[in-house]
Amino acid sequence: MGCTSSKPRRYSIKGKDKSKSKRKSLIAEVAVFVPAVRVPLPVDLIHPLRGLISRDALDKLSTHRGHLVQLSAEDDLLNVSRISQLQQALEEYLPVLLGLTNKGLDTLVEFKWKSLEDDEEFSVACAWYEALSIVHAMAMLSLLEANLMLLPKEIQNGSERRVSEDSKKDVVELLLKASGCLEYCVHHILVQIPTQVRKNLPSNLQQGTLEAISIQALAQGVEMQLGLASESDNATLSVKRRLACELVAYLSQAHYILLGCDTSDLYGKKLLFFIKWKFLEAKAAAYYYHGLVIDKGNEPSCHISAVCCLCAADDLLNESKRVCLSFCLATPVTRVPPSWGVMKHLHKKIPDVAFKRSQMYAYLLEQDKNATLQSLPDLPEFQLSLRPDPYELPKADPLWESEDCGPQIQSLKDHLEDEDEHES
Repeated sequence: MGCTSSKPRRYSIKGKDKSKSKRKSLIAEVAVFVPAVRVPLPVDLIHPLRGLISRDALDKLSTHRGHLVQLSAEDDLLNVSRISQLQQALEEYLPVLLGLTNKGLDTLVEFKWKSLEDDEEFSVACAWYEALSIVHAMAMLSLLEANLMLLPKEIQNGSERRVSEDSKKDVVELLLKASGCLEYCVHHILVQIPTQVRKNLPSNLQQGTLEAISIQALAQGVEMQLGLASESDNATLSVKRRLACELVAYLSQAHYILLGCDTSDLYGKKLLFFIKWKFLEAKAAAYYYHGLVIDKGNEPSCHISAVCCLCAADDLLNESKRVCLSFCLATPVTRVPPSWGVMKHLHKKIPDVAFKRSQMYAYLLEQDKNATLQSLPDLPEFQLSLRPDPYELPKADPLWESEDCGPQIQSLKDHLEDEDEHES
């Protein structure tokens, strides 16, 4: 609900000669929080697989992974066309990779990836780790694309941030896609990785973190739906309240899961602040709409409960501003985002409505001196409606079914040619 930062700048991911202090943080440039982006590093595929698979299979595997590494090493990753190219490269490489797992060759190649945020590298001889990294990258790229769609190409100081309705709907689809990829990682890929390897995976690939980010993506999808509802003349207060309450539930789940994860790194702490900030905003919105719905009742108790809800919304909104500042100041430092969408509306309405209703029903509050009715009602619970888009791994490339794909006997000449190619 208004999680935006500055307009994206060019982000170089190959400048090893640049100091980390000059490197731009992805988080500082996005509208949807992206906890981690990881890219593949070059690996040796020739030596471990020579003679075990056909030359055609080895060439195809090397070509697709090499293309992916090359794309990942180019400048300006924060570009929709670059993201689309990377997504396509990942999708084309994955079926070729899965042939290794089907042939029982999944522990021969040591695959290596690194995190762009801190340059942390992790490598392990496990093709399922490679598959996990690929599907995780698909999710992160979907979140990055959602970020770019929510950030205007140009914005003048003081001008209002505007996002079209179609763009918001496209963002919801991207968030659901990301959530589905991460959910599949948790339930179908992690279980294929040996237990000891799984324990040593980077924190952003651990089960709890993947689950939390998947739910965070769902929450931000509901956030976009709430924004659309707030701008629609046909959306009732009940609909808006339901969406706000669902948003509270999703963020509460994500926060609960994160509390059981290793968030000692900088980005883990940053993510916790983000979830807490968005949770307080969501709860403020939920109590605001709940108060307006209750206030439609005719009984004095309805009006008193409504005032309690509206005052609670005002308090939560003020607290969310403080947590937002903590989020922005947490390393890596990010800019204080402008309010937009539904929160731009609620930042104006909540304090005003809470004050006016408190004045309007002051006599009721005075009559209820024992404060028997002046307790904050619980928010209603609703069945969560948003679900991740289902994701399934593709079938292995048909090349692996060929009779010529099995172990190959090389001539001395071919062996020496392979050596020359590898060294060059």
